[in-house]
Amino acid sequence: MSTLVPALRVGSAVSVSLKYVSLCVLVIQTTTLVLTMRYSRTSGVADRLYLSSTAVFLAEILKMFICLVVIRFLEASSILGLWKLLNEEVFTKPKELLKLSIPAILYTIQNNLLFIALSLLDAATYQVTYQLKILTTAIFSVFLLQKSLVRVQWGALVLLMIGVALVQMPSSSDSQTAHRPFSIIGLLAVLCACCSSGFSGVYFEKILKGSKQSLWIRNVQLAFGGILFGLVGVFTNDYQAVMEHGFLQGYNTLTWITICLQACGGLVIGVVVKYADNILKGFATSVSLVLSAVVSFYVLKDLHPSPYFLAGASLVIFATLLYSRPPPQKLRAHGNTIL
Repeated sequence: MSTLVPALRVGSAVSVSLKYVSLCVLVIQTTTLVLTMRYSRTSGVADRLYLSSTAVFLAEILKMFICLVVIRFLEASSILGLWKLLNEEVFTKPKELLKLSIPAILYTIQNNLLFIALSLLDAATYQVTYQLKILTTAIFSVFLLQKSLVRVQWGALVLLMIGVALVQMPSSSDSQTAHRPFSIIGLLAVLCACCSSGFSGVYFEKILKGSKQSLWIRNVQLAFGGILFGLVGVFTNDYQAVMEHGFLQGYNTLTWITICLQACGGLVIGVVVKYADNILKGFATSVSLVLSAVVSFYVLKDLHPSPYFLAGASLVIFATLLYSRPPPQKLRAHGNTIL
């Protein structure tokens, strides 16, 4: 008994450490991805702007590679074992690949839309508006997964919509008014990405719940579709540009950093879900919103917050935290501790 108590304390300490480490990693990854993507699309450092379609394609390849490495060390005893596992679970199950073709297409479209949005919107406005994916995910969860939301969550979704609407209110600044048509295109890109994110995320969750395959195997299947449709996107949208100036035109160190961050995004969220919880995930999102706004204002200097923006961003942060809180019965089950 005397040795059991210290062991439990050590295990509890490690669990708490992993929880907050994963939280910090999510904040850093989310904030850095948005800022680097924004800067890489607007800085004009390279002689030629890189093609977003090629960046999305390469991110899918990197994501596939990371998943294969994880499977090799967690589920396969050797490289040969990895090949046998892939042959059994992926190559000989075309129906499973076909099922995931829908979210693969949507994720490819979504990632391309995010590049467009961050080319036209400042990082903070993008971050705030993109939180509407909480709303679309909730709606699709109700219809596709028959999930029920409590009144507090519905109230949070209403506050979220009001907050995003306030952020989009035009400022009296002439410089912002002059760029309004481009802002509308950026807004439409974010809204379409939110719809894609909501449906594909819920669809993928439904497939996972009805499958005995591991999450990593499913991610490999999803990456296969992402690579295929990403390549189709490259030659559909940018064939002439690729033929004239090359596949990697305009690439620099910042571009590669952006691709790596985008590829690791889903894996980081998976770690947070495993070691933390939905409350901390919402908290991380809120911290990322604040950091993006601060960097956009002081460093990138592309954000000129109006009173509407400040009020809307505050509402979105509050709504995100409110929506992430567990229902009252779960709070009672876990005691009075929230974090």
